[in-house]
Amino acid sequence: MSKAGSGVRAEDFLRPAKGGVYGKLRVTPRAKSTGVKGLHGEGVIRLSVAAPPAEGKANAEIERYLAQLFGLSRSEVTIVKGASSRNKLVFVRGLGPDEIRTPLSTLL
Repeated sequence: MSKAGSGVRAEDFLRPAKGGVYGKLRVTPRAKSTGVKGLHGEGVIRLSVAAPPAEGKANAEIERYLAQLFGLSRSEVTIVKGASSRNKLVFVRGLGPDEIRTPLSTLL
């Protein structure tokens, strides 16, 4: 097993899968506005969300925001792990890693 460089890159948060891509997020609810705020640690994207973390409102806002960012319908972005945690795993259906990196690179 070879070790890659220790630099953190935006693409480190992506994991290709059949039919789409998984991505790791660290979410801060109740922010002033919803948006990508940079990297959090090793390969995790920081995302601030204007919605509160109650009754699924923050999760719905995450799915809405990412779908809009990537030009998808909201049903193509799903939180698959961490629904009640700040650390989330999302699945973006129908796109490859490069199609996700491009819009994110302008925000990081």
